[in-house]
Amino acid sequence: MAATSLVLDGSTGAPLQEQLAEALRVAILAERLAPGTRLLSTRALAEQLDVSRNTVLNAYSRLLSEGYLVGQTGSGTFVAREPPERLLSVRRASTPVPEKRRVDAPALSKRGTAVATMPPLENPAAGMAPGRMAFRMGLPSLDGFPSELWGRLLHTRWQRSWRDLMSHVPAAGHPPLRRAVADYLATSRGVRCAPEQVLIVNGTQQALTLAAQVLLDPGDAVWVEDPGYVPAHGTLTAAGATRIPVPVDAEGLDVEAGRRLRPDARLAVVTPAHQFPLGVVMSERRRRALLDWAARSDAWVLEDDYDSEFRYEGRPLLALQGLAPDARVLYTGSFSKVLSPALRLGYLVVPESLVDAFCAARRYMDRHSPILDQAVLADFITQGHFSRHVRRMRVLYAARQQVLVEAARRELRGLLDVEPLHTGMHLVGWLPEGVDDREASERAARAGLVANPLSAFRLHGQGRGALLLGYACVPEKELVEGVSRLARALR
Repeated sequence: MAATSLVLDGSTGAPLQEQLAEALRVAILAERLAPGTRLLSTRALAEQLDVSRNTVLNAYSRLLSEGYLVGQTGSGTFVAREPPERLLSVRRASTPVPEKRRVDAPALSKRGTAVATMPPLENPAAGMAPGRMAFRMGLPSLDGFPSELWGRLLHTRWQRSWRDLMSHVPAAGHPPLRRAVADYLATSRGVRCAPEQVLIVNGTQQALTLAAQVLLDPGDAVWVEDPGYVPAHGTLTAAGATRIPVPVDAEGLDVEAGRRLRPDARLAVVTPAHQFPLGVVMSERRRRALLDWAARSDAWVLEDDYDSEFRYEGRPLLALQGLAPDARVLYTGSFSKVLSPALRLGYLVVPESLVDAFCAARRYMDRHSPILDQAVLADFITQGHFSRHVRRMRVLYAARQQVLVEAARRELRGLLDVEPLHTGMHLVGWLPEGVDDREASERAARAGLVANPLSAFRLHGQGRGALLLGYACVPEKELVEGVSRLARALR
């Protein structure tokens, strides 16, 4: 191939070595340079193109590393017999593809069938125009996420230790993050644990999956709150567990009702600090009764502390695990509600006797969570940014809750009873007796709003209908507008 057919343009700003490498690559793929062709020496090509020899050396080196060229000692540089694109794509079938035929339903396991046929949690936001936020639940304030700070920490961490971050870490997680979480939980929630008891997981769902895998056998009974966190039910069903809906009242999970229903349950999944979705706080009496049941029944309690950072009055509540650190309690939380659900990082604190078993289960599940995210989060916590972010969000969410309550009292009187709570990221709006909350939710969706019906979170219990109104991710102006649209929809 003549050098005159290679056109390099120094005025484009693109490095000449990149232009030369790309021109050679295009020529090879178009077979203007046939497989096996010997290229000019770097010195000869540099002279013909009137460029430095280093320019040609770098272009050849790049194409050698990508497989377009091969070098033979003492003989020169040649075009590869097979271009790399051909080695990375499968040969197409020479026979025609048969017409599609009806395929019978796959033969699922009993547990697979149970999971596949579970009714999905209704999502009134499905099909809505993007950008609509009122009254979505479970999302933190996206405009409050410290994106610039996070980007700087990410860049700094990568620059300092990218080599260390390119290999595996222990199944339990990045050690600095485990230490940071243990210190944070001791101060903020009264959790008493060593860093070795902390496992970094991909959120609360994975924590529950690990607990089910390690602690449950197929058929084991599990107490779940009714109403409660429906996504957890799919995890328990996948494990072959038998869900036992236990009613929730103003004091939280009714432990005596659970004893009557299935005293031999192996696990209880609870949200004592801020029951989901009702928002009640488990009383001291119920907490003690739950711990007593677990100790006497050789059972376990999974404490899901999903949004306890956002308490707007008084001091934080002591975690169940902190009441009796030697008790049969597993404690889990997530950074999804504080920072972003896209981060997919949470933590699980297990008793010392279970550490090895849970680490083994995690190792064979997905080995560990993304290491770079773990390292950046560790820096975010240890440098004090996490605590400052929580304080800012607590003030912001308290203000947004107040705006929601005041707007509801003005415009939803007689339609929806919305009372403030001292904690959380959503409120419960109670409908008048006899009003179907699913129909109300559908009307809200048609008005461009997301308002989940309370009945979607119930298993067996019947009760007054309600709509769940998230406010954490919704700017104040949109909250006010959302209340007006909701009022018109419900009328």
